[in-house]
Amino acid sequence: MASIKPSLVKGTRDFSPAEMEKRNFIFNTLKRVFRKYGYNEIQTPSFENLSTLTGKYGEEGDRLIFKILNSGDYLSKASAELLAEKNSLKLVPQISEKALRYDLTVPFARYVVMHQNDIAFPFKRFQIQPVWRADKPQRGRYREFFQCDVDVVGSDSLLNEAEFVLIYHEALLDLGLRDFNIKLNNRKILSGIAEVIGKPELIVDMTVAIDKLDKIGLEGVNKELLDRGFVDADLEVLKPIILLSGSNTEKINSLKSVLANSEIGLKGLAEIEEVFAYLTKLGKGALLEHIVELDVTLARGLNYYTGCIFEVKTNEVQMGSIGGGGRYDDLTGMFGLKDMTGAGVSFGADRIYDVLEELNLFPESAAAQTKLLIINFDETIESYTLPLLQRLREAGIAVELYPKALKLKKQMGYADAKRIPYVLLVGEEEVQSGQLSLKNMQSGEQQKVSADRLLTLMA
Repeated sequence: MASIKPSLVKGTRDFSPAEMEKRNFIFNTLKRVFRKYGYNEIQTPSFENLSTLTGKYGEEGDRLIFKILNSGDYLSKASAELLAEKNSLKLVPQISEKALRYDLTVPFARYVVMHQNDIAFPFKRFQIQPVWRADKPQRGRYREFFQCDVDVVGSDSLLNEAEFVLIYHEALLDLGLRDFNIKLNNRKILSGIAEVIGKPELIVDMTVAIDKLDKIGLEGVNKELLDRGFVDADLEVLKPIILLSGSNTEKINSLKSVLANSEIGLKGLAEIEEVFAYLTKLGKGALLEHIVELDVTLARGLNYYTGCIFEVKTNEVQMGSIGGGGRYDDLTGMFGLKDMTGAGVSFGADRIYDVLEELNLFPESAAAQTKLLIINFDETIESYTLPLLQRLREAGIAVELYPKALKLKKQMGYADAKRIPYVLLVGEEEVQSGQLSLKNMQSGEQQKVSADRLLTLMA
């Protein structure tokens, strides 16, 4: 039988030990910040019932869900008529009952409903797990990728939204980023704009179009709006709104005038103002001048977001959003738990990884785990170094003994390849004197140390 050349599925990746150290640097940094704000970790299965996921992300999102074929002869129960018709959309419910999760928010909503009698509200959780989307792979976009979410349910306080801004700001600074923007909008503002121009039923069409302003420009947005049922008079009203500029205060004042006759639009503006007020009271009002930006063209997942919407972008690297989220008052209602408000944001760990890699922001410690390699000269020396090896590990030091007495050059090459910063050479002379030879692999310097001194230096 001919051998099969191994390959990866497009949009997926292997991660080397060095890459995993860097990824864990991201995850551990985020976890530390999440816990600081009172969030606890949960996990959910990698796949859910298809019915749990569909209808939550819009028509386009439903198409990007990876469906899992039923076990066994999955076609045996399929309708002969649908098989003959070859209509995959109609056939899917009969041959697939499960799917890989598309995000972490909907599974979280399902979790809350199923565990509502076991958790204390407001319930604050974070979750760091992979998700899957049948998207076209490109730079910064993968079919399998990790999301890092923080969500709170059971609280309608806009302090939560203000703290999401602080979580983004603190976490990204801790990761080494310096030039980024946290964009805010509100679903109610978008509803108010659609109401003002007399097209409330076309709110999704309007937001899908204006959300592309950065990519296709005003002319492209106008063309798409006309294609979606708007007229030239609507475009004239929308133009100054879409191109709104100035400080956050100036934008809010302009929108108050535009939305004067829209109750829902003014409510959205009031919510934005309250978030900004919380930031000021928390001593972070300066963020409103340089980092936090009200952007009325921002629209994310309107099928379930109902209030504030977030998106984060870095200005240091050409990359799409590295985070986003919002409030979703009605999400748990889809699973039978009514009147349970929720809000959450997500960090795009894979995109953040690419940004940190391009900017060379990973700390040196994230590339190497083993701190010390003990050279193996022969069985007699090995017997001497084994107790020392165990003593070092019990002290919490990452250390290896090369498993076989091979040539010194090969063992030193191993240390170089793994970027192990220190090597310990123990020969007959060192055994007799108790003074061990410690070599710094970066500087090449070598010094004699006792076992006790070695523990102090490596700690």
